[in-house]
Amino acid sequence: MEEQEVVSVENNALRSLNSDVKTYVNFINQSKQSARAWWLDFSGHPVSYGDIRTNGLLRMDTFLTATEYEEDGDPKFLNVVIATPVYSLQECCLMLIRNLVEEEDYGRLDIPESLKTDLRQQPDLLKELGLINRCVI
Repeated sequence: MEEQEVVSVENNALRSLNSDVKTYVNFINQSKQSARAWWLDFSGHPVSYGDIRTNGLLRMDTFLTATEYEEDGDPKFLNVVIATPVYSLQECCLMLIRNLVEEEDYGRLDIPESLKTDLRQQPDLLKELGLINRCVI
């Protein structure tokens, strides 16, 4: 599987750019849950490379502007370690409530309406990318 370097472009959208310089990356999942590998294509759309199970490895051939090689000429793999994700207290609470309470019962919870709305919203990668793109200069 091949992918391209993710960079910021003039229109403030994250997307991949063409490159002829090949490099190699190992994504190592050391978290206690599966991690999904994503690539942003040349238009900035996310493409899933599937899940990496706990203690799993996803080896990718990719392209960058610079690369390193071992002295014997074999490619050197850059290790990217996926550790425990960092969530806000609110995100942690929402995940816990989603696991403990049926969706049809969210309205009966004695919590603010804004939190009930947040509970009903599922994580949305495209929405998150839109927020990131607004912050890119």
